Amino acid sequence: MSAPIGATRAERWTLLAIGVASFELVAGALWIQLAWQEDPCPLCIIQRYLFLLIALFTFVAAAGGRRVALLRVLSLTTALAGAAVAVRHIYVQAHPGFSCGFDALQPVIDSLPPAHWLPPVFKVGGLCETLYPPILGLSLPMWALVGFSAIAVALGWRIRAQAVIRTA
Repeated sequence: MSAPIGATRAERWTLLAIGVASFELVAGALWIQLAWQEDPCPLCIIQRYLFLLIALFTFVAAAGGRRVALLRVLSLTTALAGAAVAVRHIYVQAHPGFSCGFDALQPVIDSLPPAHWLPPVFKVGGLCETLYPPILGLSLPMWALVGFSAIAVALGWRIRAQAVIRTA
């Protein structure tokens, strides 16, 4: 008997949960930006793009089709890239004299089409080294790292579970 090509029901629910969580993390960052006037830096905007890309990949994978395995791997790769950006952001904040390249990254980030379509969400307004008050003891880049790491673990678990199902 051949293994299923598409996603199982449990995997679809997991992928939907990951997509919703990714979208909610971006919504939370936007709320913090607007309610607390904490302007996003270039690395913050990159992390928003990566969370939304994870949401896109996981929603499409949850919808089914023959490319579920590829979308799982793309989601995992994006989560790992997001974790790397978050680690870089944490490093920049820990070394305030060392900027994230505000002048170099801002024009690139601000020239992307979404920055023109939705400026409040994707337009750079701050510096990466700016420290804002922590939330439950963690800075926003640390929370982003927690989010990307949790997503990577969940996706890795699903990929491993799917590999076990296929070998059975």
